[in-house]
Amino acid sequence: MSNPTFTDDEIIAFLDEMLPSDRMTAFETALRDSEELQQRFAAVSRRRDQGAHTVGEVWRRRQLSCPSRTEIGSFLLGTLSDNDSRYVDFHVRTIGCRFCIANLADLEGELKKSDDTPRRRRKFFESSAGYLNRQ
Repeated sequence: MSNPTFTDDEIIAFLDEMLPSDRMTAFETALRDSEELQQRFAAVSRRRDQGAHTVGEVWRRRQLSCPSRTEIGSFLLGTLSDNDSRYVDFHVRTIGCRFCIANLADLEGELKKSDDTPRRRRKFFESSAGYLNRQ
């Protein structure tokens, strides 16, 4: 089995539980087996705990690139613009943001439970059309 390499950014993402699940599993396995990775992990963790933050770390921790829960819900309903819809799809399915995947799964569960979805969807479109006509 080959020993995968991990960047300091991936170690930080692991600490923030933001790595995709397959990469998280590989990291945990490598961490158990590699003393060098254990030392790097400890050093990165110490540096982070001492307040040394990079722009990337702040960006990930604050989830600045994540769509809002409302946008994810609109994505599920098919009411986002094409550009926004492509971004949410890319963010969830390609980037694999665990936070947004969890939101998507939760909203999908709620959507399946709801027998009221067609009526709410029609109401949403009607209210949007009325809003757009006023402008």
